[in-house]
Amino acid sequence: MDQRLLKDDKQHRNEDYAPIRDVEDIHLGIYDKPLPCFGCGIGWFFLLLGFVCPLLWYYSTILYFGKYYHKDPRERVGLSANAIAALIFTVAVVITVAVIVF
Repeated sequence: MDQRLLKDDKQHRNEDYAPIRDVEDIHLGIYDKPLPCFGCGIGWFFLLLGFVCPLLWYYSTILYFGKYYHKDPRERVGLSANAIAALIFTVAVVITVAVIVF
């Protein structure tokens, strides 16, 4: 091993370091908690349940545009997937109605 990369203990004590967990900052462990709805998050849970009741896709789209994911950024992907699913479902319904009517 290269001896130039090794630092002795005296040099290490004088340098700044970042602690792993700060006692005063409670937001460091905020993402340690599991997501709601069986750990997969509201967005992904509503995406799966939306195949039974598509209105849940629209509800999650409202949550997405209402910036619900600011509470937990891990929810952003699932909620955006619901917005895409709602868009695809809406286009499919419009095309189906247009074919039936005309």
